[in-house]
Amino acid sequence: MLLPLIAVLLGLCALLWSADRFVGAAAATARRAGMSTMLVGMTIVALGTSAPEIVVSLMASLDGIPNLATGNALGSNIANIGLVLGITALVVPIPVRFSIVRRELPLLLGATGLAGYALANGHLGRLDALLLLLLLGFSLWWLFRADTPDAEEEVAGEIPDLALPRALLWLTITLAIMVAGSRGLVWGASELARDLGISELVIGLTIVAIGTSLPELAACVASALKRHHDLAIGNVIGSNLFNLLAVLPIPGLLAPGTADPAAGGRDYPVMLGLTLALGALLLWHRYGHLGRLPGLLLALAYFGYLGWLGMASLAAAP
Repeated sequence: MLLPLIAVLLGLCALLWSADRFVGAAAATARRAGMSTMLVGMTIVALGTSAPEIVVSLMASLDGIPNLATGNALGSNIANIGLVLGITALVVPIPVRFSIVRRELPLLLGATGLAGYALANGHLGRLDALLLLLLLGFSLWWLFRADTPDAEEEVAGEIPDLALPRALLWLTITLAIMVAGSRGLVWGASELARDLGISELVIGLTIVAIGTSLPELAACVASALKRHHDLAIGNVIGSNLFNLLAVLPIPGLLAPGTADPAAGGRDYPVMLGLTLALGALLLWHRYGHLGRLPGLLLALAYFGYLGWLGMASLAAAP
């Protein structure tokens, strides 16, 4: 079991190091190729927040482990709300932008409902994936249409100033490292699941989901400590939106078939409950701050969910 554990740790390190640099290189390449700052922000930078989840799910589906990919999508959303947003609010209360409540929250609620429909019959197929991708296209159009000059200036600061040859070089290097890291992570995670006697879904919901959510956690906490934490909620909502619409369709497209019943019966309701709770909190505090008490409750809900998963895995172990 030591070798799979080392593969998971090395894969996570490679994935986390390369993901952020890959997004920056991709954004710089697109900018140098003539794309506007606004369009880069609404596509590459926005989708880039889910780059680790996308690559891991792609590799897991290609390796015939779709439940790990499904667990990664659902688990990352649960971790983003309970762990990332909860801990960030515990560090510093987070201002709530009404524009996020008005513009992005309805998209996340719609994506959550469509994901529930896709998982309801226990079969994640190509039609389900197509519906999710269609909503992804609409979401990108809606966010682009609703963009503002202020948002364009904020995105501009996230794009590295790289010459085109250097940006292309970094794009190639980081993509190769990200693919190699995700390969090691997926192989190690599946071996750990086999050795420990627990499902690949649970490994995806815990080790893989927490690992691929570390960039959001690090970015949100660092921003909060620097008092630049007003975008934390937008980052979490955007990441969750693309996890459902760009990550969840991957196993449906590449490895359609029966999903683990626990995904729809146990884990989706948790994600739905946390998403609705987040929506209620944002509506309640739409002109104020998300404070430490809501942050504590979100974090406790997440760790309670991990404890529930642990007990369920022990009870199911042979």
